[in-house]
Amino acid sequence: MSNYTVKGRCKKGNAIAQFSIHPPLAIQKSFSFASIDEAKDAPLAQQLFYLPFVKAVTLEATEIKIERFNILEWEEVLSEVAEQLQKYLNDGGNIISDSLSNKLVPVTVYAEQTPNPTVMKFVANKLLVSEIEEYKSIDDTQNAPLAQALFHFPYVKEIFMDNNYISITKYEVAEWEEITMELREFIRNHIAEGKAIVTETQKTKSETVAAPLIERTETEAKIISILEEYIKPAVASDGGNIAFSQYDENSQEVEVVLQGACSGCPSSTITLKNGIENMLKEMMPGQVSSVSAING
Repeated sequence: MSNYTVKGRCKKGNAIAQFSIHPPLAIQKSFSFASIDEAKDAPLAQQLFYLPFVKAVTLEATEIKIERFNILEWEEVLSEVAEQLQKYLNDGGNIISDSLSNKLVPVTVYAEQTPNPTVMKFVANKLLVSEIEEYKSIDDTQNAPLAQALFHFPYVKEIFMDNNYISITKYEVAEWEEITMELREFIRNHIAEGKAIVTETQKTKSETVAAPLIERTETEAKIISILEEYIKPAVASDGGNIAFSQYDENSQEVEVVLQGACSGCPSSTITLKNGIENMLKEMMPGQVSSVSAING
């Protein structure tokens, strides 16, 4: 019998939970699966897909990432899943087949323009990070190997990561048609070689600015819920994020943080006024008077 320890963690509301494994699993690469059929050569992942709320699974040596469907919250099942994983591993359950272990999983990355002309979105065919990561300079990247390497390109100004994509903000010293292919191949090679994207201990500025661990009022909780359900999916498709910052009960003003492609975007003011502000006023009548934004 083996002696594995599995611990689960997940930020409230996040669709992806992370399960740290000690000692590390005997796998050399990262493997991602979006269905039970894709996981036919990975018995451990297959077992996880039998759980009705599991949407996607990523296996790494020191961590298993599981994305859930929105039929429940991780708080309801996190401990139970960690216990099941630990029991499976300690009972000697198979992780991946030899054929999959020796197989090089193709990695694809494509570039996608965003409404912000200074930002390009690079989308991979696998999960990169389990929560938002944002870097304003190389000084922020001590625990983010890919971001640190990208900052060595002289035209890279800022980096934003979420789920399976990276949004890169450039300086005006270069045009996208000159550098997009180089960046795309660099990111693809980094992922294909199994190099780390971020480490387990990485903490982002977005956690500090946009999601401090404080008790929310009922109004703030409702604003956050609306942003999460109706706004974030739309702006994520454009390579950015809009996070709640604060709410003033006296002025009824909502302040949000713009991140990724949303930060400094020429159309962000229109999005704020015609999109977020109107939606909050309609869904929360008498509680919201205006929305303002700061760049993350």
